[in-house]
Amino acid sequence: MVAPPTDLEEPLGLRLDDLRQALRRLQRVVVAFSGGADSAFLAWVAHDTLGADATLAVTAVSPSLAPEEEHDCAALAGEWGLRWQAVATDELADPAYVRNDGQRCAHCKSALMAVLQPLARAEAATIVLGVNVDDLGDHRPGQAAAASGGAVFPLVDTGFTKAELRAASRALGLRTWDKPAAACLASRVPYGTPVSVGVLAEVAAAESGLRRLGFRRLRVRHYGDLARVELALDDLASALARRHEVVAAVRGAGYRYVTLDLEGLRSGNLNAAL
Repeated sequence: MVAPPTDLEEPLGLRLDDLRQALRRLQRVVVAFSGGADSAFLAWVAHDTLGADATLAVTAVSPSLAPEEEHDCAALAGEWGLRWQAVATDELADPAYVRNDGQRCAHCKSALMAVLQPLARAEAATIVLGVNVDDLGDHRPGQAAAASGGAVFPLVDTGFTKAELRAASRALGLRTWDKPAAACLASRVPYGTPVSVGVLAEVAAAESGLRRLGFRRLRVRHYGDLARVELALDDLASALARRHEVVAAVRGAGYRYVTLDLEGLRSGNLNAAL
């Protein structure tokens, strides 16, 4: 169960009120629900504002979604009473996605919209995504693809930054308030390296192994038989002290060489190649 909502201090309380008003204007929504802090916050507020009948949370399941994330989506739906379903997407059937050029995210979002649009029509609802203001500054071609497919971004429309939605989530008692960002597994693959089920499985297994060691904020970047491990800066000393365990976890996923990036975790850093 979620703790009873607490009063939010201005201006955060006013921003939350604006979000609720924006959702009421939409009346019925289908929320693209990945289980991350952004989409979880949006799904909870939509459910709390519009009710279960008018809010459907949908999780797209494919090899690019870490198994832990799918399980957590189901768990959150149960905890919060969300009307939820998982649907399969098949972005790997698209040669343009597999080619992994700078528009990979656009191809992925197109595949997502292809499965969400029929659900939205059946629900007489609008598709909403948990994009926030901070997301607008990075290379995110998927946003344009989603918008062209009819999706809207209520968090952007009401001015929520990542820090603000995390603060609001914490005040509302949502356990996702400090959940580390978890972009799709394909984001670990450098542009130009083909994406495959095998590659995604290796990345997923390596990251799962590191999480079992207690590391929460991480990325395993895929370079053939070499893995470049990015961890939060304050975890680097622990990783070095436990290097044998770290190496075993990553090699257990199929990698031959294991490197630790001394610059630490940098979300979206592969975009620099563009």
